[in-house]
Amino acid sequence: MDIAIAGAHGAIARHLTRLLVARGDTVRGLIRNPGHVDDLLADGARPVVCDLESALTPTVAEAIAGADAVVFAAGAGPGSTAERKLTMDRDGALRLVEAAQLVGVPRYVMVSAVGAEAPPEGEEVFDVYLQAKAAADEGLMRSALAWTVLRPGRLTDEPATGRVRLDVEPHRGEVTREDVAGVLDLVLHGQRAVGRVLYVNGGEQDPEAALDAAVR
Repeated sequence: MDIAIAGAHGAIARHLTRLLVARGDTVRGLIRNPGHVDDLLADGARPVVCDLESALTPTVAEAIAGADAVVFAAGAGPGSTAERKLTMDRDGALRLVEAAQLVGVPRYVMVSAVGAEAPPEGEEVFDVYLQAKAAADEGLMRSALAWTVLRPGRLTDEPATGRVRLDVEPHRGEVTREDVAGVLDLVLHGQRAVGRVLYVNGGEQDPEAALDAAVR
């Protein structure tokens, strides 16, 4: 597969890139900072400098044209303003939806967050973050793309456990970024998660068994 990852220098994305490259996939890593090019090359990705926050849709479309799937793993990041949660986590994700439809990329996997199913109405930064995630998820789900929305709980940087819990109903917990990448790798290479919102946290099952339990 040829997979384009937005936010390719993030921790989840870099774990995912290494998994994909190891199985023989081609990865295009979309980044905003040219200083991250060498890191992506080391991971085995082809870096593409493309800032989803400011680029026009045709520019994004050109960056992903010919891909089999796109993954939105980007975000404004910790310490960013409420405004950037909207311009990046919402608008950037939706621009990628538009671009994928424009050039016929069929598959889109969104890294979202637990809480986006019922975002608070406040104006605090985290409230706006969840509102932005909810709007991006809804926009993707309304599209004609073969979509999956993955909503992890609290993310940690611990090594992967290889054991997760997947569910179609909201649940809170924590999960390693590396385990989230493993779930992304799994759902990208099958059809069982298409049209599904999946909540992921640490658990007792390997990802294959967890996915089977969630979607049966």
